[in-house]
Parts: sequence; C-alpha cells; structure tokens
Amino acid sequence: MTRYDGDGADAERTFAALPPARGRGFVRTWWGRAWLTALEGTALDSGQLKAGRGLARSGAVGAVSVRPGRVTAVVQDRDGTAHRADVLLQELSEERWDRFLAMAVERAGHVAALLDREMPTHLVEDAESAGVELLPGPGDLEPECGCGAWDHCGHTAALCYQVARLLDQDPFVLLLVRGRGERALLDALQARDDASAGRPAQGPEGVDAAEAYAAGDILPSLPDAPALPFEPGTPPSLDAEAEPAAGIDPSALEFLAARTAVQAHRMLARALRDGHERQPAEPEPTVARDAVRLAAGEPGGAVAGRLAEGSGRGREGLAVAVRAWRHGGTAALAVLDEEWIVEGERLARARAALDSAWDEDERPALRARANRWTVVGAPVQLRLGREGRWWPYREERGRWIPAGDSSPDPATALATAERAPGSQPPAKPSPHQSHDRPQ
Repeated sequence: MTRYDGDGADAERTFAALPPARGRGFVRTWWGRAWLTALEGTALDSGQLKAGRGLARSGAVGAVSVRPGRVTAVVQDRDGTAHRADVLLQELSEERWDRFLAMAVERAGHVAALLDREMPTHLVEDAESAGVELLPGPGDLEPECGCGAWDHCGHTAALCYQVARLLDQDPFVLLLVRGRGERALLDALQARDDASAGRPAQGPEGVDAAEAYAAGDILPSLPDAPALPFEPGTPPSLDAEAEPAAGIDPSALEFLAARTAVQAHRMLARALRDGHERQPAEPEPTVARDAVRLAAGEPGGAVAGRLAEGSGRGREGLAVAVRAWRHGGTAALAVLDEEWIVEGERLARARAALDSAWDEDERPALRARANRWTVVGAPVQLRLGREGRWWPYREERGRWIPAGDSSPDPATALATAERAPGSQPPAKPSPHQSHDRPQ
C-alpha cells in the first residue's frame, strides 16, 4: 500500500509481512548487506542481534511501514507478546537532494538501474562524491521500541533484518527513508531533465496542419497500454430517493460492484505480469467458492447472512473458509475442504520432506491420516496440498482452523502453526516414537 501527500508524492509505503526466511544467507544484494552492516556495527549486544535474526527468520515481524526518516512494524516475541519497533534514519536535506538529482540527471544509467530495482556500486560512489550518503553507517540506525530497551533489542534488530529483505527487492525503499519516494524522485528528475534540455515541462508539440492532412490515411501506432491503477475504482453510490424495486437490495448491489472492481483489478495485475500467457486458464468458480471470495470482502450483516446461507457452510464455517481464502485463495480453500490419500511418488516426496525438515532429536511425533499430519499431544497439524506445499492448521474449540500461509518446508509451516494464538508447543517425541505413515 502507498500513501500520497497533498502534492501526489508518495509519502509512505506499507509492505505486507514477509514469509519466514530459510537458508543461511539472509540477504542477496550488496546494499542489503550494507544495511545490516550498519546495524551490526551499532548494536552493543550480539545476543540481541541473534534474537532479532531468529524472530525475522520465523516470520514474527508484521507489516512494515516505511516513511521519511522512519520504519515501523509490530514484532511478536516467541510467547506471542507484541511490541511496536521503530528504526530511525536521518533524512537527506534539500541541499543534498539537489546534489543527488543533479548527479542522477547527468548519468541516466543510474535512474535506469533504480527502475530495474538495482543499486549499482557506482551510483552510491557517485552520490558520495557529490556529498550525499545514501547507505547508513554504524550508529545511523537509531532504535525505538515499546519494550523499553535503550539500545537495539531483538525487536528493532528483527525489523532491521526484515527491512534488509525489502531493500533486496526494491532499493527505492532506502530512498523513501532518506526522504523521497519513487514518484516524487522521478518527477523531480523529469523536471530537471526538461529544464536542462530547454523543453517545456508539460504539453505536446504541435505539427504542421498540411502535413497532418496529407498523412490522414496513415494510421498511427496504437498507444502503450495504460499502467495498472494503484487501486481498484470506486463504483457509483446507489443511494437515491426512489424506492428500490421489489427484491432489489441496493446495499448488496453496491457490495457486489465494489468486490467486482477489486477482482477486476487483481485479474488485470495478473494479466500484465511477464509470462501470463503461459499460465493455464483458471476454471470458473462454483457458487459456493465464489461466496467465500465475496465474504472475504467483509460485507454487512444482511449480505453476510445471505452468503453464509448460499455457501452451505453457515456463519462459523464461512468464517473459517474466509480465513483459508485470505491465506491462499483457491488452493487454500481446497486444503480446508478436501481430504485425499497421499500415495505413490507424492507419498515418497512427503516422507522425504518430513524426514529432512528436522534434526533427529527435534523431530515431533506426527500421527498421519490421508494428507493430514497431526502433532501428537498438541493441537497443531500439517496439511499437504495437491501442489506439494504444506499448510499450517491449529485446533480451536474442536474445529481445525487455518493458521497461516503455506510453505514448501514442513518445519516452517509447523512453526507458523505453533506461533498462532492459543496453540501449545508440541511435546518432544520419546526415543520410541516416530512419524506415523499414511497407509
């Protein structure tokens, strides 16, 4: 999500919580590592860094808000306690931004690299030559945490590790913390480029009327497709003085129109992705499944009741289905509803994944039935989807509830289920216990 200020410049971006990270390397880019070097050269307690790295790896960092001078997120301890964590970084002054813009206009390759979500070393070096420090140094990342720690604690360290992953994906995150969002920066660069070339800032150039008439039979090339809107459009309001016709519920129609706009925006986003033409077409949804999609839009009471009835699930069952939908759409809903026998090559792959996910002394005891593995002595469960991914579940009031997003790794999925509210850590298996196998 991106928020804009009164001038249309992006003033804040919010990134959804990232999934747990596996593997030894936490970041892949040199600028992401530079961010972590600034953190690790600042924190006085290496134990807090280790704790923060573990929290970030396990997916304990919530949505990250990025705005000039500050990044913020809610971080959960392993016991479920939530703390607001902030990390502050000084914004660049207007003078330094002017230097950076002047340097970038002269070197168009720098802008092209940023648009490709890259930050080459020569961009940073040229900025330093102009007196602009883009990357933070030791002591530049200032922590603030609701836990009361005065130095970097596990929560602010976890936030820094998560921001490093975001920087890997988009170096404009760093520029926003330094004070300029992507749109504001590109608009300023365009204005400088137009001014240096002596062009007017706005307005197309005209053509000679005789030439235009003579070329009347020549069809111009089609314009480029418009960019994807930032958000779905807002349908018109149906609030009118006239009474609706019998059987027509205006609030239900407004809700359907709004959800249709959301679905159209999502489908357009998928269609514009590279390789979309090679993806198989999705089957038409059933009425019951589409009722879950609509219910995920949080309709009002009367519409929610109609959806619960139309879905055939009832209110409680529909609430569980909506939770599954939000974790993974059609695939997650299939895992909630279907119980199928795992056999053949799929069974062999499942066994190999379970055997390699934990060290021998840490492996939980699992009782298997069909595509569901339940931890012995704990209300947590793994479900295997037909696409080969593992889905975390937990038991609440006698009902199995989706507990998070799927993972190709069963240990990560199980850790997600164990962190969910109300779940208990699984009992360690005795030397005589082992995985139950589906028959």
